[in-house]
Amino acid sequence: MPNINNMKVILRTFDLQLKHTFTISRVSYKTQPILIVELQSDGYSGYGETTSNTYYKNTVESMKSNLEKIIPFIESVANETPEEFWHKAHQLLGHDMFALCALDNAYNDWYARKKGKKLYELWGYSIDHNPKTDYTIGIDSIEKMVSKMTELPWPIYKIKLGTKEDIAIVTELRKHTDAIFRIDANCGWTVPETLTNAVALKKLGVEFLEQPLKANDWEGHKEVFKQSVLPIIADESCIIEEDVAKCHNHFHGVNIKLVKCGGLTPARRMIAQAKKLGMKTMVGCMTESTVGISAIAHLLPELDYVDMDGTLLITNDIATGITLKNGIIQYSKENGTGVSLIA
Repeated sequence: MPNINNMKVILRTFDLQLKHTFTISRVSYKTQPILIVELQSDGYSGYGETTSNTYYKNTVESMKSNLEKIIPFIESVANETPEEFWHKAHQLLGHDMFALCALDNAYNDWYARKKGKKLYELWGYSIDHNPKTDYTIGIDSIEKMVSKMTELPWPIYKIKLGTKEDIAIVTELRKHTDAIFRIDANCGWTVPETLTNAVALKKLGVEFLEQPLKANDWEGHKEVFKQSVLPIIADESCIIEEDVAKCHNHFHGVNIKLVKCGGLTPARRMIAQAKKLGMKTMVGCMTESTVGISAIAHLLPELDYVDMDGTLLITNDIATGITLKNGIIQYSKENGTGVSLIA
């Protein structure tokens, strides 16, 4: 491959509007600010996305500023593989994994397009047995949660909990569908609550529980891991690569978020490590546009579960790429991640 000359960096910010106010155990929001990174060189463009997040203290403004500081580095890269590029960028942006995610995903997209392949093809993955994505139901009144679920029939629902009516919510939702249920308490339960709720929720057709306890409650995680009648998947306890080993024997699987770990490149390493440890693999999303969701899609062949419904929750998508229908992911005809901006 010839040297990259004058890689151009374009940073764009958008506010995604949600169809419904989205509530989890610790926060509610109706608008999601995002940052899009575009890398242009040699007639190809690659796109990456990241989101602001109050829990992880990231704003669009801070991420944009951090990326602007390293533009001279980005413009000077030559012949790097995505792995080599990520390691160099990590040395400069390691304090801001969210910004690194957008940059890494954009570079992976650009690199695959230049190679004339879709990302999953470049990685040698077969898409014959991809898992289906769930669809998330945020916390609300029981009546509104039922309404959100019935307005979009889906084979798998992720239900956000962490209220005083958790079992009543799932009991009522179960009356309206035979779909698989997954529960995400977003650190909202105690050990006794988790163990008690797991028994009731298993009877209601729940597949697993995601992050029931606070992220750093490792003794609690271990107790729940040993005693729960349902599998437990880590989310807030599994942020970066080093966390996978920490989650072993504390969780049955890990939910990897590209924005938290720094992009597709480290996510692939985390998936491989989790598999080696005999853990279930999952990738999740934030409230993202088709840019971020399309990146996740290329990891599907390596996953047991996936939560990539971000585009279904918004009214003003800014890109085309993968499409979702009844849980099934259809890839774009374009190479790389398959993304094209429309905004």
